[in-house]
Amino acid sequence: MILLNFSHPLTRDHIRQIEALTGQRIERVVEIPTQIDPRQPLVPQVVALAGQCGLSPSEWQTTPLLVNPPSFHFVAVALLAELHGRCGYFPAHLRMRPVAGAVPPRYEVAEVLDLQTMREAARQKRG
Repeated sequence: MILLNFSHPLTRDHIRQIEALTGQRIERVVEIPTQIDPRQPLVPQVVALAGQCGLSPSEWQTTPLLVNPPSFHFVAVALLAELHGRCGYFPAHLRMRPVAGAVPPRYEVAEVLDLQTMREAARQKRG
C-alpha cells in the first residue's frame, strides 16, 4: 500500500499502527508538503498537490492507497474530490488524534476511514 501524507510527518510507530489496523504493509510513504496560498484560487493548488504524488494514471487506479489528509478542511475536501477523480473511488483516509496529556503534543492513529464503503452505505439510504 502507498501512503500519501499531506499532513505532519508520520513516525515509525504511526506506520506500525497503520499496518496493524489495515493488515497491509506500507510499501512507500509519499510526503507531500501542503502549503496553500489563501490569496490564490484553491482548486489549481490542490490539483498541483495531487500531481506531486508522482503516481501514474495506472497507479492511481490500481494501487491500494491510504491518505493522511491535510488538516485545513477546505484543502482536505477539495483534495478528496481530486483524488476520487484520479482513482475512480474514495481512497481510505487516516484519522489522527492527540494523545491525551502528552507534553509536548503528540498524535496517534485513531482509525482508518473506509470512505468508499461509507459512500456505498449512504447510497442505500437514498430510497
